Order: sequence, then C-alpha cells, then structure tokens
Amino acid sequence: MLTKDFIGLIAEASGLTKKNVENLLSNTNAIIRENLMDGKAIQLQGLGALEIRERKGRIIVHPRTGERAFSPSKNQLVFRPMANMKDELKKI
Repeated sequence: MLTKDFIGLIAEASGLTKKNVENLLSNTNAIIRENLMDGKAIQLQGLGALEIRERKGRIIVHPRTGERAFSPSKNQLVFRPMANMKDELKKI
C-alpha cells in the first residue's frame, strides 16, 4: 500500500482532511524516529514493538569462493509482533 492510499483510508475512517492526516502521519514518524534514535522502544498497541538492537559482528562466508570475511556489528531496526498479532498471522 502506498502512503497516499494509507492517508486516504485514515482520512475516510476518521473524517479528517487528507492534509491533516498527512501532517499527523509526518509528525508521528518524526517522533517515532527520534525516540528510536534515543534508544527507546516504541509500543504500537495491537501490533507490536519497534526497537533498535545491536547485531553482533560475525564471520561470513562467500557462497561461491568460500572466502571468509568479518561483518562488523551494526544497529538494526527490529519489529516484534504482539501475541494477538502472531495468532492472527498463523490463521492466514
């Protein structure tokens, strides 16, 4: 789904204008990004949690050449679905 389609659905469901929904979504994204960068997890009720975790460095192997290389540690955005969302995904 494209962002403009998402904005249209929210505007239709809430009765707000598309411009107001676009501003609300933009501000929400900015707040989520700021908090994630500060190391805080974001709980989205009914969906799950967003957080940044450190992925440890590891040895990787090139599949064709067999050459080994070290992949350094890095930060990674992780989404953990809530239990009710996991149950709904199993039904699909």
